[in-house]
Amino acid sequence: MKPRNIAILAVPGVQLLDVSGPLDVFAEANLQSGKEAYRPVVIATTHGHIRSSSGVRLVADYTIEDETGPLDTLLVAGRPNAAETEHDAKLLSWLGKAAPHARRYGSVCSGAFLLAAAGLLDGRRVTTHWAVAERLRQAYPAATVEEDAIHVADGKLRTAAGVTAGLDLALSLVEEDLGREVAMRTAAQLVMFFKRPGGQMQFSRKGEAAPAGRSALQEVQRWIAANPAADHSVAELARRMELSPRHFARLFREEVGVTPAAWVESTRIAAARRLLESGHAPKQVASECGFADDDTLRRAFMRHLGVTPAEYRKQYAHMSPAN
Repeated sequence: MKPRNIAILAVPGVQLLDVSGPLDVFAEANLQSGKEAYRPVVIATTHGHIRSSSGVRLVADYTIEDETGPLDTLLVAGRPNAAETEHDAKLLSWLGKAAPHARRYGSVCSGAFLLAAAGLLDGRRVTTHWAVAERLRQAYPAATVEEDAIHVADGKLRTAAGVTAGLDLALSLVEEDLGREVAMRTAAQLVMFFKRPGGQMQFSRKGEAAPAGRSALQEVQRWIAANPAADHSVAELARRMELSPRHFARLFREEVGVTPAAWVESTRIAAARRLLESGHAPKQVASECGFADDDTLRRAFMRHLGVTPAEYRKQYAHMSPAN
């Protein structure tokens, strides 16, 4: 079998790890399979160096004006501020033609915005970095954005979440092509998860919403955040604002955008994350954050983050200076 040509499109300002991470996975898969299964190349928009967002410069193998030969897989690397960037028409035209001719195509991180601008995400399930997922959803409503996913496969399309998720995506492609055993050995050699636990929202702080709405509502939200274990039933919160429960619930949803119960739970989850990162045990965290018991905390954690409190504590407790 001929080596599969794996191309990564790197635009100026590219995030270096979006390029180097997947390339190292494919290179290691060659070693673990004992053959040249992949021939990785970098494609640039023009000749010359590509200056990455970190300042390191890359030299591409091809430009979009060169004849690259058949591409097995074409991935678009992301870059900071991709959501605000105007993309060159010539680049979009090339991408719109080259991607469908590849066996697979996709993106890493914010590279999804370039695919979307080229019309390649319409009607597709996709993911991107959690910080810009909502912007992608709003800018390109024809795409279905899965905000929590590490990577998503939809037909020929493969998209990965933020930065290091490009390694997860590349490893999944290795598993598709060369089998589970080669992929597992590749992951072991690179000291990475074969299947990363949970989704990317465990890395996000989006749940820690700032108080919104009129000043009286913001005072209630600050009270909730400062006292997560207190009684935050609609009736009790309404009493603090001297409103009927029905009026309070309607007003809260209209001005804050979510129900009081949803805001309370997300705030309690945020408080629980901070305690778990400080090394507290799940049972203690449940009590201090207003959950009925540690099983209730566990179910809420799985809904929001896709991992258990114990798994989260194991992974992040070292973040605390106290540990």
